[in-house]
Amino acid sequence: MPLTHEEPQIHESAQGPRVTPAASRTAPTPRPVPGPRPAAVPRPGRPGPARPAPPAQRAPQATPGPAPATAPTTPSVSAAVPQIQLIPASAQGALDAAEEAVDLLLDTGRAPGDILVLTTGDLHPWAAHELSFGEAAYWALHDAGDDVFYADAAQVQRAAGRPVVVFAANGGPAEAAATALPVALARAGALLIVCGDPKEINSVLGAGV
Repeated sequence: MPLTHEEPQIHESAQGPRVTPAASRTAPTPRPVPGPRPAAVPRPGRPGPARPAPPAQRAPQATPGPAPATAPTTPSVSAAVPQIQLIPASAQGALDAAEEAVDLLLDTGRAPGDILVLTTGDLHPWAAHELSFGEAAYWALHDAGDDVFYADAAQVQRAAGRPVVVFAANGGPAEAAATALPVALARAGALLIVCGDPKEINSVLGAGV
């Protein structure tokens, strides 16, 4: 049989599933992306949550460098040896000079309990008055240490040391100053004030006065 040219026919049943054009489809509505929740509003009368404080900024640490060279220090002699001041006075005026020295010390801020006054001759009127109540009461005032204390230089061994000692060479035995002055110097923590004859004082304490 002669071959005839026929177009191939595609039956509908043989075709695949129909595809709806993209233009005819409705795009779904996009769902919102969940974001951070807003802060809860505090209720009336109740404070809201406290906000954390920002972290404190640390200061940059300095890089340690070599320590600066320092000159060696020499122990100060004046820290151990009290200063000595001499107020020239006669035996009759030594007690008055000592009283003026005490007044000046108090006026410049020295505490009364820092001062011990020693006399080689007659007792200071305060000491004579307090001794009239007995030695126990008298020395109890010394031990309290809250006021100026006046004592006989002959009893300097019994007196405790104080920052300032005022020594009045107001008479008495000839050897009184020579015996008591070195002990008074040892009792003075920072300052020894001597009221008396310069020749006599220098002969006892030396040229350092």
